[in-house]
Amino acid sequence: MKKFLKSLGVLSLAGSVLVGATSAVQAQGEFEGETVTVGVVSEAEEQVWEFVSEQALEQEGIELELVLFTDYVQPNVALQDGSTDLNAFQHVAFLNEWNEANDGNLEALGFSYITPLGVYSESITSIEEIPEDAVIAIPNDPTNGGRALLGLELAGLIEVDDEAGILPTVADVTDNPLNIQFEELEAAQIAQALPDVDAAVINNTFALDAGLSVEDAIFLDAENPADLPDDYKNIIAVNGDNADSELFAKVVELYQTDEVAEKLAEASNGGDVPAWTEEGEEEGSDSSESEETTEESEESEESAE
Repeated sequence: MKKFLKSLGVLSLAGSVLVGATSAVQAQGEFEGETVTVGVVSEAEEQVWEFVSEQALEQEGIELELVLFTDYVQPNVALQDGSTDLNAFQHVAFLNEWNEANDGNLEALGFSYITPLGVYSESITSIEEIPEDAVIAIPNDPTNGGRALLGLELAGLIEVDDEAGILPTVADVTDNPLNIQFEELEAAQIAQALPDVDAAVINNTFALDAGLSVEDAIFLDAENPADLPDDYKNIIAVNGDNADSELFAKVVELYQTDEVAEKLAEASNGGDVPAWTEEGEEEGSDSSESEETTEESEESEESAE
């Protein structure tokens, strides 16, 4: 993780230098006529990448072809088998877990955004109103499910075994005074199940697709998303065989701009914030914190197998 964080920081800094040299690149026509396929998983992300696509074509002559997926599995399958060149939907922890489970070689090419994970309800207006024996839906994949449980711990509803690290499961809940019942569902389906449960922990992209916003949440796991561990920062991923591609690095550079940051805020109703900012890089540069987080992630992934 330490090496990974440094590489992302270098990429972001390099991007800021290269922006000043855009005219030179244009004059050379280095990437003119190139096509890059990018997998995304929500309409909000698709909106952002449509904007990036316009900038890529106008500034560099690069055509971005967007592929919209409806789950969290197929985007990485497509990236691994070469059907797509990049994808942008997951955080570091999810990428690591997927690689471990599927013997994959996907890598993070650059940070994209950070988003809080929210608890939503159609019948409850505050987290303090969660009743005894409440049914709460959470994602059934290890990383988002683990983050959901840690969020509910932050909300004061449960306690989770610290030894589980960043990937706890329901079995790691050590204290559950309200006897909450957890309904584990595919992340993309939780918003549709909201009327049938007392509350649900919903990924922001799927919440947006369902007409919800962070303002509708009764609890968010990070009032300041930049305080989240780097494991929960979203990234632009690439097949490891293509990690050194200058073309793909250029696409990341085109994404990591102030204009895209504004588009992120617009498309997410203010929920998503850029993860490539100077503040984010400074946090990621804390080697002791990064190494500790990585060790916890690796231990958790091994125990999950």
